[in-house]
Amino acid sequence: QVQLVESGGGLVQTGDSLRLSCVASGRSFSAFTMGWWRQAPRKDREFVAGISWTGDTTRYADAVKGRFTISRDNAKNTMYLQMDNLKPEDTADYYCAASDTMANMEAEPYSWGQGTRVSVSS
Repeated sequence: QVQLVESGGGLVQTGDSLRLSCVASGRSFSAFTMGWWRQAPRKDREFVAGISWTGDTTRYADAVKGRFTISRDNAKNTMYLQMDNLKPEDTADYYCAASDTMANMEAEPYSWGQGTRVSVSS
């Protein structure tokens, strides 16, 4: 089992940037495909971005392509989500997630963090 703790959320204005962090503990961080999901008010949770254990492969939801960048530092057991040019529709609780493959990361990760809230005002 892996434990995940997110940080970095906050209240920003349209066009601002934020960087979310996810620190993992427990099983070997480098063995996992990692990713971010989000859940906006009154909406279902949705996949945002994923990164392979080597960092060589990344995936993004269409809504964030070109604005968000996912990365990881296996030596620090930490994953990041750099969010630029934020929009009000990015307002959501953001969850760090772990899985075994990118396909499972996009469909149904098996470990979740507790979430960090991002609010973007217009």
